[in-house]
Amino acid sequence: MAQNPNRPISPHLGVYKWGPHMAISIMHRATGFVLATAGMITLLWWIYAIASGPEAYASFQTYVVSAGAEATTLQTGTNWFFRLVALGVTWSFFQHFFSGIRHLLMDMGAGYELTTNKTWSLLVFIAAVTATGITALLVASRYMGN
Repeated sequence: MAQNPNRPISPHLGVYKWGPHMAISIMHRATGFVLATAGMITLLWWIYAIASGPEAYASFQTYVVSAGAEATTLQTGTNWFFRLVALGVTWSFFQHFFSGIRHLLMDMGAGYELTTNKTWSLLVFIAAVTATGITALLVASRYMGN
């Protein structure tokens, strides 16, 4: 079947100029996936550890929560890995949360002007990073005993 050369072609991603509003929209989908996947895996592991008895739950806590003073190198390394994962999931949560609020406001008809949309997109990113930093500082201060 021959294509009509006079027919207009729909623009593709290469035609659009990338902006923060496009990046935030994509990040909203990506963070939703991260939250669903990481949250489900951690929840299932936690429930399995609870159901398997005190030794399995202690192992879960050693790897995820706190390795303790008698931990092996593997346990300490895994514990730090899970702390970094938790930091990433925390950022994903706040990014998804603030982006969801932005989408809710847009669903009500506000913020469709291009400059307003771009400004709100940048504010979503700034708010997510700030909230993640505050949360990380609060958690770190708890573990440091202050």
